[in-house]
Amino acid sequence: MRRLDIHLKADERFDVVLRAVKASEPVDYYVLDTEQKARKLLSVFVREGAEQTLMDNVQTALEGSKDWRIVILPIEATAPKLEEPKEGKKADAVQATREEIYSDVSSGARLDRNFFVMVVLSTIVAAIGLNSDGVAAVIGAMVIAPLLGPVLGFSMGAALGDFDLLKRSSVTLAAGIGTAFFCSLLLSFILPIDLQSRELMSRAEVRLDGLALAMAAGGAAALSLTRTQASTLVGVMVAAALLPPGAAIGLFLGAGEMALALRAALLLALNVAALILSALIVFRLRRIRPRSWIEQKNANRAVLLNALLSGVVLIISVALILYLDLGAKVSIG
Repeated sequence: MRRLDIHLKADERFDVVLRAVKASEPVDYYVLDTEQKARKLLSVFVREGAEQTLMDNVQTALEGSKDWRIVILPIEATAPKLEEPKEGKKADAVQATREEIYSDVSSGARLDRNFFVMVVLSTIVAAIGLNSDGVAAVIGAMVIAPLLGPVLGFSMGAALGDFDLLKRSSVTLAAGIGTAFFCSLLLSFILPIDLQSRELMSRAEVRLDGLALAMAAGGAAALSLTRTQASTLVGVMVAAALLPPGAAIGLFLGAGEMALALRAALLLALNVAALILSALIVFRLRRIRPRSWIEQKNANRAVLLNALLSGVVLIISVALILYLDLGAKVSIG
């Protein structure tokens, strides 16, 4: 169950909002006068799955007016036990509202000093782990890598047709991958590169099972976000598809192995496209879309464009994998 607190002016629109609340068949609701003059607080308790429809109806009723706000609060427990909804009035599957998801994704796609610091630190750990064939170090680097946010931000921006979020997420993702590349390139001049390391050389092997991993990671990340569940573990899966290949590119270039660097770059491009496409598919299947029909048209165009671009990258990459046998085991010497 959720509680929606609606702060608004006590004018003619309040009656419209109250009718929308009653039409949503809430568990309970109450109205309070506030200390501010001519304002009211309407608190509504709704079942899981019904809050998005109510929020959309309230926002439509208040569209064009100012000085209103909706706050969503989770309810951990309630007594007495709620009765099950009548047949034919079952709530939709438990899902976070569009506004909650957007808030989480937008903050995760923020490009700031902390993001750069975490990318640098995770890249150092990953590069050392790759070069020393240390599986534990590579896994540890993926735990702290903050790359889940911009991937989901890009897919969410496409699903909503929010080009500002698309732009910010693209910049953040590019900055993260670029930082990982340059940091690992600098480390390659300090560390003696071990081209016998299995962890490092495996990032030059572009296989179809890696594509499956990236698709699963992107889909799982988007699904966990829409279901308001913790996404730490799927964040590790996303980082596994991005951070090690990005670090490997710098290490290979520093060792003068251009062919291996290109293989790692292809693996990285393939994983980025797969992550974005699978997350985008999940967002659409979970009906994450704009409220108004005009915004939905823009979102449909953004989804189509990004799906086509991701699909083209995937098709070209798969063709190269199969034609050039890029999944074969790579070794030096």
